[in-house]
Amino acid sequence: MADSSQQMSFQAGEAKGQAKEKTSNLIEKASNAAQSAKETVQEAGQQMVAKAQGAAEAVKDATGLNK
Repeated sequence: MADSSQQMSFQAGEAKGQAKEKTSNLIEKASNAAQSAKETVQEAGQQMVAKAQGAAEAVKDATGLNK
């Protein structure tokens, strides 16, 4: 009977290890996705700032305030 109990204990430990590995992989994927989204938002923000600066310069040029 001890063999059966040891086998069940081993299988339970193995299943727990596999679950931890899957969880770790999911967390890593989520972290990578979050980092990618953050970088995309930062890029979009930088592009918006550049466009706003360009628009402000165009207005200054058009009104003669840039001289």
